[in-house]
Amino acid sequence: MPVPAAGRKNGLAGTAGEQFERKRAEQMGGTVEMQTEKRLNLGILAHVDAGKTTLSEALLYKAGNLRHFGRVDSRDTFLDTDSQERERGITIFSKQAVLQYGDLQVTLLDTPGHVDFSAEAESVLQVLDYCILIVSAADGVKGHTMTIWSLLKEYRVPTMIFVNKMDQPGMEREKTLAEIRRRLDVNCVDLSGASAGLTEAQAEDVAACDEELMEMYLERGAAAVSAEKIAELVAGRRLFPCFFGSALKLEGIEELLWALRAYTVAQVYGTEFAARVFKITRDKQGNRLTHLKIMGGSLKSRELLNDEKVNQIRIYSGERYESVQEATAGQICAVTGPEKSRMGMGYGILEGTNLPILEPVLCYKVTAPEGVDADTLLKNLCILEEEDPQFFVTFEETHREILVRVMGEVQREVLERTVQDRFGIRITFGTGSVVYKETIAAPVEGVGHFEPLRHYAEVHLLLEPLERGNGLQFGTVCSEDILDKNWQRLILTHLREKMHRGVLIGAAVTDMKITILTGRAHQKHTEGGDFRQATYRAVRQGLMCAENILLEPYYHFRMELPVENVGRAMTDVEGMSGRMNPPEVFGETAVLTGQAPVVCIQNYSREMAAYTRGKGTLSLSLAGYGICHNAEEVIAEKGYLPEADLRNPPDSVFCAHGAGFTVPWNEVYDYMHVESAYHPYPEENARKEAQVFRARSMAGSVPEGGSIGTEEVDAILNRTFYSNSDTNVKAAAQKRKGVGEQEERNISVAEESTYQYRPKAPVRSCLVVDGYNMIFAWEELKGLAAENLDSARDKLIDILSGYRGVSGSEVILVFDAYRVKGRKSTEAAHAGLRIVYTGEGETADQYIERFANQNGRKYHVTVATSDRLEQMTVWANNCRRISARELEQKIKEDTRRLLQEYREKRNI
Repeated sequence: MPVPAAGRKNGLAGTAGEQFERKRAEQMGGTVEMQTEKRLNLGILAHVDAGKTTLSEALLYKAGNLRHFGRVDSRDTFLDTDSQERERGITIFSKQAVLQYGDLQVTLLDTPGHVDFSAEAESVLQVLDYCILIVSAADGVKGHTMTIWSLLKEYRVPTMIFVNKMDQPGMEREKTLAEIRRRLDVNCVDLSGASAGLTEAQAEDVAACDEELMEMYLERGAAAVSAEKIAELVAGRRLFPCFFGSALKLEGIEELLWALRAYTVAQVYGTEFAARVFKITRDKQGNRLTHLKIMGGSLKSRELLNDEKVNQIRIYSGERYESVQEATAGQICAVTGPEKSRMGMGYGILEGTNLPILEPVLCYKVTAPEGVDADTLLKNLCILEEEDPQFFVTFEETHREILVRVMGEVQREVLERTVQDRFGIRITFGTGSVVYKETIAAPVEGVGHFEPLRHYAEVHLLLEPLERGNGLQFGTVCSEDILDKNWQRLILTHLREKMHRGVLIGAAVTDMKITILTGRAHQKHTEGGDFRQATYRAVRQGLMCAENILLEPYYHFRMELPVENVGRAMTDVEGMSGRMNPPEVFGETAVLTGQAPVVCIQNYSREMAAYTRGKGTLSLSLAGYGICHNAEEVIAEKGYLPEADLRNPPDSVFCAHGAGFTVPWNEVYDYMHVESAYHPYPEENARKEAQVFRARSMAGSVPEGGSIGTEEVDAILNRTFYSNSDTNVKAAAQKRKGVGEQEERNISVAEESTYQYRPKAPVRSCLVVDGYNMIFAWEELKGLAAENLDSARDKLIDILSGYRGVSGSEVILVFDAYRVKGRKSTEAAHAGLRIVYTGEGETADQYIERFANQNGRKYHVTVATSDRLEQMTVWANNCRRISARELEQKIKEDTRRLLQEYREKRNI
């Protein structure tokens, strides 16, 4: 892995710089290669429309590498070369360009900003030395910006921040910086103008990022905060310099280029060859290109990469490339020749594969047009799967269906166009659904046995749940004296090679650790394929015995909306089975954050735009997987039968009298040859007996009624808890008898207490509102009604639904419809609000009076109206009264007060 070291040609060389350089180099071990020229791989990341491509263009232009400054709206930028990118005005595929600025050579990597192409951007992170994160001054820190920030932290990429679009009216530097420090990191420091020297305030802010530097600052003042020290802090992700400007107006670009020279350090690489693949593409001639970064040693043309010859090495800059004979450490290149390379694969001393953390959450069925064979389409889609890290293709052989998983609607549209342009096939997509997963709630042992004639293998696996987001992990605790090391390695290989399906709906299993406990092989009859069958069956049998949990994808959400609409939003989030943080109020705007199921909130932006009149914004980013909010409904809809899945059998195969026979999964514990190695606590054997009993009851082998006799209970106790002592058996039986008597006494007590005092349920509060009375009494609604009565009515509904959300009271809104001929009285529900439209011949006053008469003494009823006669009538029925203007003021005051209380309860 590369290790930063101080540069030698950027004015930072010197004794301290060399010490820092050597100190970092020591972490590599062995011989290191020093670069005489500072070479950086720099990524540009941001949320969509923040100005990534424009900034890349500006950097190239200001550095003198471009003669013409292209614009996205003019469709003539250097890096957006794909036709779809130019049509949509967004970056879809990551591109690279070589930037030379004095002694600084930068390979610039422009990445997609749209959330649907997040995995494309993430795949680039593993080869970056530094990153520029763009924040739009107009939009601030968006939800996707937070996702990128967490990924940069995960990959430990040193980061600078460029606040773009500062040329737009009303942009405030201090306000934007405060938001960045609040939401990203407190060590984000404004270093604008630092090229002319740090101010005292800037030096103090930088020193505050490091305790050692702060001590030096207190002793020596601003002189202690050198450019070299800043570069060290940036490389260690302890300081995030912030710069402000406008990429479109070329403002702040030269200062950013200066910072890239002054506040970055060159890299130190080992002499042993190492490389990491981050992308697979094809050129216009159809040649397969493997994009990789050399992370140690060098790569020469005609050399072998895992037994595949490198035919050509290319250094790309935009669409053009230069062929070279050798790529050295630190360079990003594309090679032709290898056909087995995959995104994330490591070469040389870099073993394993790094796959993106983000993954697609939507699944679609793909249909080919008439005349196109499904196998041909599948082959073409698999080519695209190689190139796109967030695109997954599966073939469901049972129904002969092709399923694809994508991040969102935009990626689906791009995929549809790409298939048509490259392969001439016009595909169609079915209705999309979210990608579910499964896991388990508690540890369980799974046993798989495979013993047809002249074959033998038995495997015992421990399945344990992990925290969310950990995926599948594999290990072994089995002694090599029990099962040879080669067999254990084979079992681990079989565990990793397969996507294990759950037993609820057949979804992929995740967040689980699978450990080899024990096993057995036959010296003569065991073959490699035997352990494959035993391993698969052990996993499946364990899942059948376990308590399974259905998981669904969740989004992080951030809503910015008017304060009067926050109650409605909170009610909607609760209806989505979402979780939210206390709302933050900034003047007339409220910010609501939390998590909600993807299936519920993915299309909520349209609804929110409607009830906020376009004033609300919704940002979504993938939060990971959580417990499915409607698991029973999903399981019933899928109708998956695990025992009917012939490709994933849970049963085992044993041999007797020279022939193999199948043993159902729920009887495997009775037939297994190797004793269980899972004994976490004494009660475990009893638990296993309970599992077997449950399995037998499901299979119908337990007597009618689902109960077992006293003799069988004693037998289970005798085999588990009290196997070593007859006295203990007798004591246990006596104890069990005592427990039974106590249960009978408890039942008697419960029966006797049937008529004991119980506190009354709290009396419900109810607000009944005369709709048209409010509309023509409130100035805001009155003016709106003069133009459009429907708009005023909708506005009142939104206000009251929001109030209902924060107050918790039941609200009934009544509208007159007595003049509408033939109309019957109807009721409707809207975000928890009950809306009544009276029928022909009945006024709102009459409905409210009848309601007050029937419920005035049952509930705390408050009637909102300015009609004096109606106020007297409801007062006579023990109801409270409130005028239209009083209600308007009360809603505003209560909303603010309740929000404040909500925040204080949680110490916000």
